[in-house]
Amino acid sequence: MSGATVDPGRFGRRARGVAVPLAATALAFLVGGLVVAATGHNPLSAYKAIFDGTGLNWLFPWVQGSERLAAARDLQQTLIVMTPLMLTAMAVGFAFRAGMFNIGGQGQYWVGLTAALVVGTHFESMPTWLHVTLAMVASVAAGSVWGGIAGVLKATRGAHEVITTIMLNWIAIYLVKWLVELKGPLQGSEPSIPRSDDVFDSAKLPTIWGTLQALHAGIFIALAALVVYHLLLNRTTLGFEVRAVGFNPEASRTAGISVSRNYILALAISGAFAGLAGSIDLLGWKYHVASSDLDVGTLGFIGIAVALLGRNTAVGILFASLLFACLQTGTAARNLDPAVFPPELANNLATMIQALIILFVGAEVLILYAARSGRRILPGRRREAAEPEAPA
Repeated sequence: MSGATVDPGRFGRRARGVAVPLAATALAFLVGGLVVAATGHNPLSAYKAIFDGTGLNWLFPWVQGSERLAAARDLQQTLIVMTPLMLTAMAVGFAFRAGMFNIGGQGQYWVGLTAALVVGTHFESMPTWLHVTLAMVASVAAGSVWGGIAGVLKATRGAHEVITTIMLNWIAIYLVKWLVELKGPLQGSEPSIPRSDDVFDSAKLPTIWGTLQALHAGIFIALAALVVYHLLLNRTTLGFEVRAVGFNPEASRTAGISVSRNYILALAISGAFAGLAGSIDLLGWKYHVASSDLDVGTLGFIGIAVALLGRNTAVGILFASLLFACLQTGTAARNLDPAVFPPELANNLATMIQALIILFVGAEVLILYAARSGRRILPGRRREAAEPEAPA
């Protein structure tokens, strides 16, 4: 009887790829609940309040009236936060598939945002579709160049990407600070405020839901980028070469794959994703950048955690970015009743849960490494025990 065969090993890997993040998340929330209980509050009530603060209760048909309106506003905010997280996670995940750790998502994000700002504050008479497209192309190009610098340094000089991307982060941050500081080239019309002007209305992304800080069309662009990410890695020759280099650079070089070229391309494409995140934030709801914004920006670093939890896969990144966005929105001070759980502690709780998720996901790597090492050592010991001693 003919039929498709199932590879048990592949099925096991996929099952583990789903089970480990779910178990890590559940364990992190369990530990977080114990901490909430230790502060004298009810963990179930606190988690329910956080869940309601995410706006996900809008999906329940029994939530009506003013409660439904509040849930809609919260859900819009959650999806706005989720959008750039997907892209900065892709910036980490794509490089990781090539065996590199891209820590430079934050710098690539700011460079992409600044490129979109330059375009968005010029060409006022341009049609909206063209203005938005041009700004995003500029941000993708700027992020790609910024990431590609680290790729070139690794490919030509052997410089480790962790070091170079961290250094490039600070260069980007202080460069953008200089641009928007007092008397900087991009400072706005207010001479005493270190902030740029708003982008023109023609460069703003259209809103699709809400009125105040409404959900913008950038979420569709991020979802489209997620599809591109998946297809690029799994359905193209470039993706095959990137993954091959990530598995074994020396074997790839022997097989005729240019390792240096793939290092450069992987980090350049990673930078393009992070740069696109910057333009979506700017054109979707920020509209300007202030010097103080650069001191609190953490999207690029949270993207590392999202990529780790999502196992660098498109579907995993989608759900992991939603989880991290929910934690950020649900623990906001405006969403929590102090009688249920103190808002000033909620942000720390969210950070702790995120850190625990990373810890538990990372622990799997150590466990698997120890298990493989044990399997390599134990058979040899068994053979030594089974072999008789040579006669004297």
